Amino acid sequence: MEFGRIIISENAANSENPQDIINSNISVINLMREEKIDDDLIHEDALMSYYLDYYYTQYSQGNFAQFVYNSGWNKELNELIEEGLQLIGAEKHLELFQAQAKKVRLMSSVKLAKFLKGKLEGINPIKDALNNDTFFSPEISGKENLVELNAAFLKSHPDTEVLSVDEMFAALEEFVGREIKRE
Repeated sequence: MEFGRIIISENAANSENPQDIINSNISVINLMREEKIDDDLIHEDALMSYYLDYYYTQYSQGNFAQFVYNSGWNKELNELIEEGLQLIGAEKHLELFQAQAKKVRLMSSVKLAKFLKGKLEGINPIKDALNNDTFFSPEISGKENLVELNAAFLKSHPDTEVLSVDEMFAALEEFVGREIKRE
């Protein structure tokens, strides 16, 4: 049975920083994974938000090549990100992602494998070919702030519940059928 809720802490929901809402969702997912809850049982949109943040963080820190490299260019992950960008209304980001994904698909499998097995740092023509600074441009990130869109999506989701930390643990403990150790 799937955990049909997206849980956000009261502190995160009341925060001025939209990243806090995303981080709260990430914490819940990480806790569920620590408790050996299979991803298939975690709310699909909570996971989608989780992976959108992963994409955003990877791209922000090291451009598109870093995302490709660190994700291993995973088909399932890419589909989730594409779906997520569409769901949160990030049309310009979606267009960019699709254009970048096309670059990777047009690359030979040997070239991609070599890139994924190699080093990301230093002189790397494949990395340079994959990177695209349009992500940071005012036309895209200036108009579509992925953090704000992702947080707003989580906050307004019909399955989202804002709970105290104790209530969050209680809901998860009820789901796993045992007490969860708190740190």
